[in-house]
Amino acid sequence: MFDSEVLLPDLWDILGAVPVTLAMALAIFVLSTIVGSLFAMVEYRRVSVLRELVVAYKVAFKGVPMVIVIFLAYYGLPPALQFLASLIGIEFNGHATPNWVTLIVALTTCVAAFQAEVVKGALNSFDTGQADAAYSLGYKRSQLFRRVMLPQVIVAAIPDLANSFMVIMKALSLGFAIEVVDIFAQSQLTAALNFYYLEAFLIAVVVYMVIAYIVTHGADRVEAALRART
Repeated sequence: MFDSEVLLPDLWDILGAVPVTLAMALAIFVLSTIVGSLFAMVEYRRVSVLRELVVAYKVAFKGVPMVIVIFLAYYGLPPALQFLASLIGIEFNGHATPNWVTLIVALTTCVAAFQAEVVKGALNSFDTGQADAAYSLGYKRSQLFRRVMLPQVIVAAIPDLANSFMVIMKALSLGFAIEVVDIFAQSQLTAALNFYYLEAFLIAVVVYMVIAYIVTHGADRVEAALRART
């Protein structure tokens, strides 16, 4: 039976995992966006050989379930790091790698494939006629990218980037498989102590909804502000 008396204690327990979850989500978002942007630029510039490699990367990591990538990183990353360290003569115990680092690496690898599509779509939305006009005014390629193209690409990408952040937030729940505690994992642990699973999961739902609202509302405001400037 539903017990409202456990809601407040459970809430405080689950809120304790929010800062860690947001920190990991932000790290994955930033890293995957950087990597995805580089991939998108390779495709946009049609760099030979590299373009084919990027396409293969995207096909692979968009098709493989994230939980499989997490386990591959969990079992493969420590020995790989230890081997690389040995090549340069550094004593390093790869098996001491924290699980949260493994999770960030695994999810960054997966999400970068999707971020590449987001940035690529934003780049393709840029009107090439503006580039011709800028060149006619004496703009260099670097000036065109910084002053004309980049502001418009960012505005076009903001809605999808906000969605990507929430996808990362949800994907972090898979970290419980390798003992990384996020909001979802904390709700499971809290419920396991008092057996009030429904209450704990409802609180987790509310916490996720609040975060989603803040992210969506913040992205809308940033997009509106940037559109007013461009």
